[in-house]
Amino acid sequence: MTSHQTAQTMKPATAAKKLGVYLQATPAEFQEGVVSRAELAALQADPPEWLQELRRNGPHPRPVVAAKLGISISGLARGGITDPLTTEQIEALKKDSPEWLQRERATQAEVRKEAVRIKEKRKEKNAARDDQSS
Repeated sequence: MTSHQTAQTMKPATAAKKLGVYLQATPAEFQEGVVSRAELAALQADPPEWLQELRRNGPHPRPVVAAKLGISISGLARGGITDPLTTEQIEALKKDSPEWLQRERATQAEVRKEAVRIKEKRKEKNAARDDQSS
């Protein structure tokens, strides 16, 4: 008895998300097909020119735009950014540094500080608990 293993596939939208690119900017054959895990791994390991170009210049999906600006996806929405942006547009936003972007960056910095504080507190709690059980 032999078992046949079928290749797991994903929708183009899922593959684009995993690759960090905006689906509508990908080639038609990528958008219309399915992507196997092996194909995804190959794209990640040795990205073709179109993928390199998209990663370099965009347009970028919201998670990538948010990361490049150092803010949350919600912060993008609060700032009125709902469409994908190119690298050039992102750089222009950074240069102009509008008030909403400064505010969102400050908020994000506070969120990160709080996450570190909570992590440290948990670490101390666990260390104290480990000391008591010894």
